[in-house]
Amino acid sequence: MSASLGLYRLQQVDRQIDRAQARLEAIRKTLENDSELKAALTRMETAQANHHRALHELKFTETEAETQKIKIEQTEASLYGGGVKNPKELQDLQKDVESLKKHLATLEERELEAMIGTDSAADELQTAKTDLDGIQSRLGNEHKSLIEERSALARQLENLTEEREAALSPISIDQLRIYEDLRRQKRGVAVAAVEDDACAACGTTINAAVQQSARSQKSLIHCPSCGRILFAN
Repeated sequence: MSASLGLYRLQQVDRQIDRAQARLEAIRKTLENDSELKAALTRMETAQANHHRALHELKFTETEAETQKIKIEQTEASLYGGGVKNPKELQDLQKDVESLKKHLATLEERELEAMIGTDSAADELQTAKTDLDGIQSRLGNEHKSLIEERSALARQLENLTEEREAALSPISIDQLRIYEDLRRQKRGVAVAAVEDDACAACGTTINAAVQQSARSQKSLIHCPSCGRILFAN
């Protein structure tokens, strides 16, 4: 097999990969650049964040209130348990109970506000979710063919990646480096077939001697005009 044949086959696979990736990118932009969908996604994300904060705040206030109730129970146990006899200490405990209960009332107000906030955030989240589901359902139908095509292209790319690995096996590292450099320089076309005694890429006439050299198993021959690797049957 000529050195250029292996690269020509690799290029055929690479060009299919390029086309598939370009199409996938176009589909991605089409599916993601819908302003209505973007707005709905933003509302959904904001609602989720608000609901998460509301739940965290509710949990925090519930914990504070529960901790305060435990302190009250412990202080009342000391006050009424009979273990404390000193009137001054009993008076201090009574004041502590009153202070703790007063603060508990404040904490319970905060807890109630947090519950109302959580309910409101949950309602907003549900509304945002319903709106998003409706838009996605509608766009899903509108973009159904694109979504199906995207899945098919993803499978195709998997197969092409395997083909590329197989195509690389007979190619040396030096040849691959030359090929990759030319691919970057020549808009993805590093190897040009000789068709009707001419370079298929630029149309320059290729004489018989150069064509014969292009069939070499070891060396790569370049088009004297465009510099691409020549492949001749």
